Amino acid sequence: MQEFEIVIRPMKAEDYDEIFAMWQITTKRALSDADSRESIEFYLDRNPGMSQVALINGKIVGTVLAGHDGRRGFIHHMAVLPEYRRHQIGMKMAKRAISTLADAGIAKTHIFCYTDNSLGQSFWTAMGWEKRDDVYVFSCMNKGTTD
Repeated sequence: MQEFEIVIRPMKAEDYDEIFAMWQITTKRALSDADSRESIEFYLDRNPGMSQVALINGKIVGTVLAGHDGRRGFIHHMAVLPEYRRHQIGMKMAKRAISTLADAGIAKTHIFCYTDNSLGQSFWTAMGWEKRDDVYVFSCMNKGTTD
């Protein structure tokens, strides 16, 4: 396995163009209006230091959006470019994001994972997360939004 020097740091608003291009490869079907530049900047401002990027030679190769609602933590767009997977980049980013949530007093974190995303399900199971079958996710559009 080839070794890389991986740098993990907090995501910044200035990273938007590069992370959005990466998401077109890794998480395109999960993207929505909530992933606009303005929405991501708002999310990062609301949850400072919680979202992470992984860089190799200055190139963003992984992302994790992390934040909380005051009670529970949430992870969104956990992604690593395919050619850089299997180097523990995702694990390192996830642990860092969860640590920032714990430091904020958040005791539990959730992630939404598509039912047909076997790679994601295997990743989170290997990280020690438990799949829940006792809840369903329901969504609605708030008045005046288009997401």
